[in-house]
Amino acid sequence: MRRLLAILLPGLLLLTACGGTASQPEPSSQSAGETAKFDSLKLTDNGDKKAPGVDFDKPLAVTEPTIKVVSQGNGDAVKANQVAKISILALNGTDGSQLEDTFPNEPESLELNDELKTGSAVIYNAFVGAKVGSSLALAVPAQQSAPSASPSPSDGASPSPSAAAGPTQLLIIKVLSASDPTPVLDKPQGETVTPPAGLPTVTEKDGKPEINVAGAAAPTALVSQDLIKGTGAAVKESDTLTVNYVGVNLSDGTKFDSSFDRGQPATFPLSGVIKGWTQGLAGKTVGSRVLLVIPKDLAYGDAGQGQAKGDLVFVVDILGVK
Repeated sequence: MRRLLAILLPGLLLLTACGGTASQPEPSSQSAGETAKFDSLKLTDNGDKKAPGVDFDKPLAVTEPTIKVVSQGNGDAVKANQVAKISILALNGTDGSQLEDTFPNEPESLELNDELKTGSAVIYNAFVGAKVGSSLALAVPAQQSAPSASPSPSDGASPSPSAAAGPTQLLIIKVLSASDPTPVLDKPQGETVTPPAGLPTVTEKDGKPEINVAGAAAPTALVSQDLIKGTGAAVKESDTLTVNYVGVNLSDGTKFDSSFDRGQPATFPLSGVIKGWTQGLAGKTVGSRVLLVIPKDLAYGDAGQGQAKGDLVFVVDILGVK
């Protein structure tokens, strides 16, 4: 879940404290909050990959997070522990102006797992039991913005303790599909690939890859070389990955990080890491083991970060994607 969740996440967190009944063995979607505020809301379908037209009495203001299915789909009911693919239109509740629209883009993923159930039960209960094709409305109360920055002494003004609260945000969320999550692999699976000469060499000891940088030249461009070619889904830059990895400095082979040593894979959005990872792993497939040789300008630059300095070498096992 990506940039749009900068808007959606406050609602998710607020909903944590808003009760909601426990889900039933065969649950139906459960509404919560001031749902009568949605009585005037009307949606107009504009076709695939297009946000619906939205009409509602303005201003729309709620004092508690409010969610409800406002347009019933005719697909299968979404089940617990599935991954729902959703598109979101975010509007200013005061005047209806658009804040964000993900409908033209790749759908967002919402995992209906125990973590969401515990952290945001009302969101969980609203989606579980909703039918594919449904649209839900989520209204998030006006939020007090962060205190304004203190002026410099030469400004001759006192800092404001806080800015005025923003408007209620209205999100229209369409459930496009729902499917069982793909299990995360324990280790890479696929066809072994022989890399070209001149790259750092990789061996395995006690189930952990080891990197030898002897004789490897400094890269003039990013190298992304499959060592094992997986047969799973192709990775997109917008995906969140689960990986095992080890990283060393190309200059002397010093190991600076290893999820293998920690005994637990790492999970992170591919858009939130160094450019060498984002560019080098996009397009690779789940199950792959990938050798990355990353020039410093696609890593941490001249300054480095911690023990990671200069050109870097990683071995990355792509175990899962969402």
